[in-house]
Amino acid sequence: MKLQFPLSALAFATLLSGCQNMSPDAMLQTGMMAVQAATLSDAEVKSQADQACVQMDAEAPIAPADSKYSQRLDKIAANLGSQIHGTPVNYKVYLTDEVNAWAMANGCVRVYSGLMDLMTDNEVEGVLGHEMGHVALGHTKKAMQAAYATSAARNAAASSGNGAAAALSSSQIGELGEALVNAQFSQSQESDADDFSFDLLTQRGVNREGLVTAFEKLAKLGSGESSMFDSHPASAERAAHIRARIAANK
Repeated sequence: MKLQFPLSALAFATLLSGCQNMSPDAMLQTGMMAVQAATLSDAEVKSQADQACVQMDAEAPIAPADSKYSQRLDKIAANLGSQIHGTPVNYKVYLTDEVNAWAMANGCVRVYSGLMDLMTDNEVEGVLGHEMGHVALGHTKKAMQAAYATSAARNAAASSGNGAAAALSSSQIGELGEALVNAQFSQSQESDADDFSFDLLTQRGVNREGLVTAFEKLAKLGSGESSMFDSHPASAERAAHIRARIAANK
């Protein structure tokens, strides 16, 4: 698990790394953008996520609707529901061997074919419930604010000669999307997302066992073989926590 830094500290560190090359106007602009990032509304976060998701989709091989992966995901999606706290969910499969899945605040949920090859439908349900939990519990919003602050500060530094920062470029939006996909959540956030998935599966009448066995499979993967393994620490312990909840039936 990587160390978590407050948003203001992250933006300030980014500012310091390039302040020697900034004009006073650019430094002021960077500070303003850091404040703006910290106060992004839900609507603004979703708008940024819209752009990032479109950019990610444009650069990824997406499974066609008639593929075995899309058909499996349609079945899984029907079990999980079509909304995350009122936000419509858009499910797609990326055709890549990487074992990963993620969700953004705008309801953009993506699962990689490598994860689907490794796991059963029930296990994928557990993993996606977890990723949806990060959205529902506001974790992805905080990750968006931090990523936006970093991109905005870099943008201000690059435009220091003009005294003002332009809107994020296409490449920066792509970097924003990558930052969200690879966001490192705290242990407490991961645990809360696990419990969200458990509760969601329970409410939807879905077998919770898949959440346990999904983490057990991730625990067996070596570090570096799965980005999910790197960003979801202590998989074995978390599997044990969910198994205990199943045993207690609560």
